[in-house]
Amino acid sequence: MKSAVLTGEHYITGDIACAEGAIAAGCRFFGGYPITPATEIAEHMAARLPEIGGTYIQMEDEIAAIATVMGGSWAGKKSMTATSGPGFSLMAENIGYGVCTETPCVIVNVQRGGPSTGLPTQGAQADMMQARWGSHGHYEIIALAPSSPQDMFYQTIEAFNLSETYRVPVLVMSDEIVGHMSERVVIPDASKIVLRSRPKPRGRKDRFKLYEPGPNGVAPMPAAGDGYKVHVTGLTHDERGYPELSVECQEQMMTRIVDKIQNNLDDIIRTERYQLEDADYAIISYGVSSRTSMAAVDMARAQGIKAGLLRLITVWPFPEHLIRELAEQVKGLVTVEINLGQIHLEVQRCAGGKAPAVLVGHPGGTIISPERVLQTLKEAF
Repeated sequence: MKSAVLTGEHYITGDIACAEGAIAAGCRFFGGYPITPATEIAEHMAARLPEIGGTYIQMEDEIAAIATVMGGSWAGKKSMTATSGPGFSLMAENIGYGVCTETPCVIVNVQRGGPSTGLPTQGAQADMMQARWGSHGHYEIIALAPSSPQDMFYQTIEAFNLSETYRVPVLVMSDEIVGHMSERVVIPDASKIVLRSRPKPRGRKDRFKLYEPGPNGVAPMPAAGDGYKVHVTGLTHDERGYPELSVECQEQMMTRIVDKIQNNLDDIIRTERYQLEDADYAIISYGVSSRTSMAAVDMARAQGIKAGLLRLITVWPFPEHLIRELAEQVKGLVTVEINLGQIHLEVQRCAGGKAPAVLVGHPGGTIISPERVLQTLKEAF
């Protein structure tokens, strides 16, 4: 059997780096349905998983694909799917099912221009609010935004680690540009990759409760067949997993689902700061747009403008406290993203009027150039 981790230097796309990151993280089940520009992830997993004892299933549509991912996870496997555009919309209901049943899994969205079929072969970052609120009901979700093929490798591993730790679906919100970009990707030795796995139950099996939270608010999770009582339902349920359609049980279940994320924000939220220490103006961006924003910071500094960048690696939960702190420190905020202002609304909300905030947005199809970011910065402030 081939080694699971392809240690070494590779020249590969972001989509392939994502698939290799998943395998390095221990993913051994993939439920697939092809859609541009995410198809290469499914193709690569279909080729690689049988080599290392994993399973790839090609399903009839995206609804079935994510349904198998839920089942794969409850069978004890780290599980994943990848999609884009309309496929992400079709998966929304089962993402909510995964939240309610506290099913760890990873969903990769290689974003393209929309709405509807839109621009199938061109990039965008316009599913960010759908990532936050795309399923029904009130819930918490984790979403990461990689900015390069190397970042795709590591953020996919991180997505699995967070998913396993907090028993929640984690979204990797990539885009067509990063997904199809070819760059050098360094895959470390397997011994250097930090992995987390879902906590397993201990003690008497007849006293086990499937949703009785542990010290960090997350319940241990057995696999079906381990000998524990495993009753999984999307209905409001008690700590045993049994349906109980009462106001009291709804409040107890929802409190657990929300608090396990909100009480662990310091462990979940990742950001990267660039030239922010003495910045008069803060650019806030994520994914591929953070790369062009970094170039804009360098161009601004060369012209004597003290700009800096806050890169959001974790977009959801949103790093509210960092935006509030920045708004207190700088003369202006600039949000850069390939949509018409989805995350910018969050920036404005958190800034609370303490610093003016402007958007450099684009409806999709291409990157936002550093020149345009710099021009907007100079015109606005």
